[in-house]
Amino acid sequence: MAPPFPLPLPMRRALDLARAAAEAGEVPIGAVVTRAGAILGEGENRNRRDNDPTAHAEIVAIRAAAARLGDFRLTGCDLWVTLEPCPMCAGAISHARIARLYYAVSDPKGGAVEQGPRLFTQPQCLHRPDVYGGLAEAEGSALLRDFFAARR
Repeated sequence: MAPPFPLPLPMRRALDLARAAAEAGEVPIGAVVTRAGAILGEGENRNRRDNDPTAHAEIVAIRAAAARLGDFRLTGCDLWVTLEPCPMCAGAISHARIARLYYAVSDPKGGAVEQGPRLFTQPQCLHRPDVYGGLAEAEGSALLRDFFAARR
C-alpha cells in the first residue's frame, strides 16, 4: 500500500540503494543523509563486499556525509533509511547528532529505535533525533521479504 502522500526523494533514493544492495547479494538496505534537502551522503549495505561488519548502509552514508562536510557532527542533517537502525547504527546516529531519522520498515528482530533496546530513550543517550517510522513500509518490506525468500 502506497503512503497517502508523495514519497520524499531521499526515501526514494534509499529504496534505489537498497535494490542495488540486493543485486550485489547484500541485505537490501539503503540510506541517505540530507541537509536542507541536499544529499550529502548515501550508502547501501556493503558487509559482504567489504568484509566489514560495520559497513551497514547507515554507517556508509554517515561516513560519506561527514567526509563531505569535513565534520563528524552532522548537526541539522536528516537520515533516511529503509530499515529501522540496529544498535550500532543508532549509536552512530546519536554520536553524529543527526537531527531527524526517517525509516521505512520496523525491525522487531534487530531494531534499536522503536524495538529492542530503544536506544534513544536510554538516559545514557546524549542526543536523541526526532524519529519518523513507517515511510514506504510496504515497498521496503517487499524488498526484504523477496530477498530472503529467494535465499531459502
